[in-house]
Amino acid sequence: MRIGLTGAAATVDRMIDLAKSAEADGFTSLWYASAVGGDPLVAMAMAGKATSTIELGTAVLQTYTCHPVLQARRAASVVGGMGRNGFTLGIGPSHKPPIEDMLGISYATPGRHTEDYVRVLMATLRGESINADGEYPVHLPAGEAVEVPVLISALAPRLLRVAAELTDGTVLWMGNARSIETHVRPLLDKAAPGKRIVAGLPIAVHDDEAEARAAANQMFAMYGTLPNYRRILDHGDAAGPAEAAIVGNEESVAKQITALFDAGADDFWAAPFPVGDDRGASRARTHALLKDLVS
Repeated sequence: MRIGLTGAAATVDRMIDLAKSAEADGFTSLWYASAVGGDPLVAMAMAGKATSTIELGTAVLQTYTCHPVLQARRAASVVGGMGRNGFTLGIGPSHKPPIEDMLGISYATPGRHTEDYVRVLMATLRGESINADGEYPVHLPAGEAVEVPVLISALAPRLLRVAAELTDGTVLWMGNARSIETHVRPLLDKAAPGKRIVAGLPIAVHDDEAEARAAANQMFAMYGTLPNYRRILDHGDAAGPAEAAIVGNEESVAKQITALFDAGADDFWAAPFPVGDDRGASRARTHALLKDLVS
């Protein structure tokens, strides 16, 4: 199974150590949110240089806050810093509260914005000359190409089409097996079959499932209040993030992870969370199971 972990840690040195240990344990990837370390890219470049095979991906960098040409150049800088391939650029429009309410940037047309953004981004990464219109009327001569796979945090039909037609696929958060099987995979394959799905979900191995879901609700409930996540949860028949989370004993959790792949996911991005009085115990059990599954 292709299983990755969340790459965040308290310091850059710890992120490097985490990447080295995850690679040694056989995990295929690490995924970094846009706020990790203030901006994760420098730490990712350093972690990539200290490793040799593990994929390092962003999940995800905001589009609105960075021009697509600059985003492409930042990606090229990470690849140069790593000294190898293995960097994956996950991007997305984020949500109205952080973009419009906090930063004052209009979030009126996230679908159109993202499609225009991706067209310029991909052309820049391919080293093509660009004469674009739309939200990013860019006019640039041809440049140097850089090999960077791109994923979109696509949850709704338009962005799933854009992800399939223009990029390598989608990186999800809060999309369970049912939502992948009935919504994500069919819409991706309709536009361009076989594009990649990275499915990100909270996970905890813990014998008391009710206690684990209560802990998940406490930690992740906010995602259920955001319209984009609310829609993908609805596609998965999940009342909220706690129901989408993967929890239970080792046998149950292994079956739930297998169900993600059976539904059409290509990778599972595991986001372990602690449960119970001995918070380290559930984390240790979760890590041990995931390590067994990738071996």
